[in-house]
Amino acid sequence: MTTFATGIGETFRSLHIRNFRLFFYGQFLSQTGTWMTMVAQTLLMLDLNGSGVLLGVLAACQFGPVLLLGAWSGTLADRYDKRRLLLITQAGAMLQSLVLGILVMTGRASVGLLLVMATIQGILTAFDNPSRRAFVVEMVPPTHVANAVSLNSTVMTGSRVLGPALAGILVIAVGYAWIFLIDAISYVAVLAALLAMRTDELNRSTPTPRSRGQIRQGLRYVFSNHDLFVPLVMMAIIGTLAFNFSVTTPLLVTGPLGGSRQAYTWVFSIMALASVIGALATARRQTVPTRHVIGSVVLFGVGMVGMAVAPSLWLVFPAAFAVGVGSIGFMTSSTALVQLLADPAYRGRVLALQSMVFLGTTPIGGPFIGWVSDTLGPRVGVLVGAAACFAAALWGHMIWKQRSTRQPA
Repeated sequence: MTTFATGIGETFRSLHIRNFRLFFYGQFLSQTGTWMTMVAQTLLMLDLNGSGVLLGVLAACQFGPVLLLGAWSGTLADRYDKRRLLLITQAGAMLQSLVLGILVMTGRASVGLLLVMATIQGILTAFDNPSRRAFVVEMVPPTHVANAVSLNSTVMTGSRVLGPALAGILVIAVGYAWIFLIDAISYVAVLAALLAMRTDELNRSTPTPRSRGQIRQGLRYVFSNHDLFVPLVMMAIIGTLAFNFSVTTPLLVTGPLGGSRQAYTWVFSIMALASVIGALATARRQTVPTRHVIGSVVLFGVGMVGMAVAPSLWLVFPAAFAVGVGSIGFMTSSTALVQLLADPAYRGRVLALQSMVFLGTTPIGGPFIGWVSDTLGPRVGVLVGAAACFAAALWGHMIWKQRSTRQPA
């Protein structure tokens, strides 16, 4: 019992820090509302137009601005107070969800307006993501960074369990409009948490002075650092072709498997529940061996193969569980690796670049995977993602193995 209690305490040790605790609970409520909105937007698009290509375009609108604005937003995260930047982006996200709810409630929702609102959401995400992720490091001491990163991933994935499940229930019970309005209300929690923080207890990095060429400096820094470059390339491959769940999963579940819209939300929730378990399993680690990155990607690919070949809806659930564990294992391991190795002066730009190659590659891969799913079937679309996982794992293993012959990984 003592060993178990010690393990639990080690897993959640960053929650003993007040600022991080406020951030953790506020983000959980807010991100739950965000995932409700994301799933509701997908289901609403399916109701308005069931095209796989349009689902890909929706994903492109949600994440395309990350690709276009990511480098600039990372520079701002290095240059300015991250807590103040988060207050601005979170308030903007609250307003976006409120407007979306009003549009649906008044019967003015259309494919065009849904894409416009998704684009606004994408712009806010582009500026929010690097600031939020870099801010995690400022709330905890260096010894807690890997733990805090994993717990922050738990927040992101835990909200993916509750959010889609609630969306599936609320779509039937109260309709789309109230989902968006509830999301707007959820942002009150994160804004209150940010305002309640003790700023004198933050471990703030020295702001990077404004100067010319800061984006180019950040790119040169990443490309010259092999330990940062490899996981970012893997992220680009996997983000483009594998992390398209919002496109492939609803088409697979409601198409070949004959499931309902609500069945899609349950598959998504199983995937997210597995992600929570995977994130908590990695939270106790203080170091990040590269073999954990590779192993997680392989498990991710195996799970996607299982989803693609599953003959019935019930057999998709265990495969989705493997996808959840593998995908979050890759995300937390690669993110922790980048945050631990990046120079504090470049951390915002490095994390922004990681967001660009992860979230920002979706606009490229989303419509393509949607076209593949429409043309060759959703199963083939999922298999393309699995192939990307295996290719990225093989490339990363070969590069790190070559380096290990010259120095320890």
